[in-house]
Amino acid sequence: MSYLMKGFKSHSPVMCKVARSLFKVHTLKNTLGINEQQFRISRASSQLSSAKANSYNYIVVGAGSAGCVLANRLSEDPQSTVLLLEAGPKDTLLGSVRLMWKIHMPAALTYNLCDEKYNWYYHTTPQRHMDQRVMYWPRGRVWGGSSSLNAMVYVRGHAEDYNRWSRQGALGWDYEHCLPYFKKAQTHELGPDRYRGGNGPLHVSRGKTNHPLHQAFLEAAQQAGYPFTDDMNGYQQEGFGWMDMTVHQGQRWSTASAYLRPAISRPNFSVAEKTLVTKILFQGTKCIGVEYVKNGQRKKVFANKEVILSGGAINSPQLLMLSGIGNADDLKKLGIPVVCHLPGVGQNLQDHLEVYVQQKCTKPITLYTAQKPLNMVRIGLEWLWKFTGEGATSHLESGGFIRSEPGVPHPDIQFHFLPSQVIDHGRVASTMEAYQVHVGPMRSTSVGWLKLKSSDPKDHPIIEPNYLSTERDMWEFRQCVKLTREIFAQKAFEKFRGPEVQPGNHVQSDKEIDAFIRQKADSAYHPSCTCKMGQPSDSTAVVDPQTKVIGVENLRVVDASIMPSVVTGNLNAPTIMIAEKAADIIKGLPALQEKNVPVYKPKSLETQR
Repeated sequence: MSYLMKGFKSHSPVMCKVARSLFKVHTLKNTLGINEQQFRISRASSQLSSAKANSYNYIVVGAGSAGCVLANRLSEDPQSTVLLLEAGPKDTLLGSVRLMWKIHMPAALTYNLCDEKYNWYYHTTPQRHMDQRVMYWPRGRVWGGSSSLNAMVYVRGHAEDYNRWSRQGALGWDYEHCLPYFKKAQTHELGPDRYRGGNGPLHVSRGKTNHPLHQAFLEAAQQAGYPFTDDMNGYQQEGFGWMDMTVHQGQRWSTASAYLRPAISRPNFSVAEKTLVTKILFQGTKCIGVEYVKNGQRKKVFANKEVILSGGAINSPQLLMLSGIGNADDLKKLGIPVVCHLPGVGQNLQDHLEVYVQQKCTKPITLYTAQKPLNMVRIGLEWLWKFTGEGATSHLESGGFIRSEPGVPHPDIQFHFLPSQVIDHGRVASTMEAYQVHVGPMRSTSVGWLKLKSSDPKDHPIIEPNYLSTERDMWEFRQCVKLTREIFAQKAFEKFRGPEVQPGNHVQSDKEIDAFIRQKADSAYHPSCTCKMGQPSDSTAVVDPQTKVIGVENLRVVDASIMPSVVTGNLNAPTIMIAEKAADIIKGLPALQEKNVPVYKPKSLETQR
């Protein structure tokens, strides 16, 4: 996704000098406070090597979207000691978010999607149903995890996703048991209601630009016969409307900002960065701690209650397999001693694919001119000074969910609209005034897997998403292109509509559309489901509904990997919900529940809209 600050790399020394100057102005009076905070953080990190701090109640592996939540909630009890281990660095420099503007400025998000500094930078196997293309999968390796890299879109999914989880064996994870945890996490700027939270750490806001192309997109969708929804995370997901975003006062509001930093000063909480966990330690089948590498030294740390993996849909199954939990035959081939034969580890891999449908714009109102060097300097200076302006949004401010055909009970296609052109994940600057929709199916039938490449923790695993391997998936993608074109053809876009850039007017037949999809579809960065939650009697399940790893003791997984199936939408909000709910489970608190909350259903399934 290419936004305002793309192409600024040649000017980054200027930006860094300005950032440092502004930082001095804003924070000189707080220097002592920052130094004191840094001392607390470094002291907490140094405790790792002290014998006194070699054992904790809980060890959480991964300071990402789930791990930060767990660390905060578990350390709320002053009697519980919690250690959080993160392979990547902090998301601040000298305690300042301004000096780490590439993370915290919403419009600068492509910088960290496109390099390895804060990013695991994964790639898939060549995809045989996509012209042998190797697909790029960025994942966060920094405080906040992927919530420090993502496009800040806050989407919960549909109520029926969670009811389906329950039917798939994740008892107690239906909508009435998940909604209260979405609300617990959230403070929505529009205030609390039956669906929104008003008192949580995660600040959620709406876009402020009111861009004429966003307005045109929403009008065109209604002209095409789709409803407007005032809250796609509330009563009615189906339709088009304004997107919620994890942006607060002009800054990215990651889980590091929402959950981690508020907990750092607690004396019972320690956090270490640049610490790669390489192995889970066992006595028999009882988990007792982890082994990690920091500054080139291999060390061990112990948990007298539980170890909780929150590394995400790639790292969590990878660490389980490196530690002897997985398919016994595969582990033996790599010389890894088997602790527990659990064949579901790394299986059931699900993701969302999307494609960009792009239209040239006849008026100079897209983000194209904002990406010129002088304009980027102006935008950057305003954000650095006041956290306002065009740098204070990800610009994905409108979108929607629709059903692909009659008979589909709830939406299975998602749209994000952007008043700009994206090329190659934003790694190439846009070339013209254009707007686009990111569109893709939500419940693809293609399922993949990941396996270890070797027993070396530094080797990336083999990632096989098996994209577009079913005819149903190809049909749904064809629908995505056709339905988007129909929206872009509406009267609301007349004064803006130039020639179609992508796929292009020469692409019309089903065969031509299929070829375009195979050549241009890309991951929406939603890998999930590789440590599936289910009943212990299910041979494909990895964790039970209490998030405990089946077949061993004192070990849990809490992140997007435990989803039984991928949800209808982006994954950050559901992952935070999972961690909020798991924290109550771990603490032995009664599950929150809200019964009989109404959810929109189409009046008839005989029509597509």
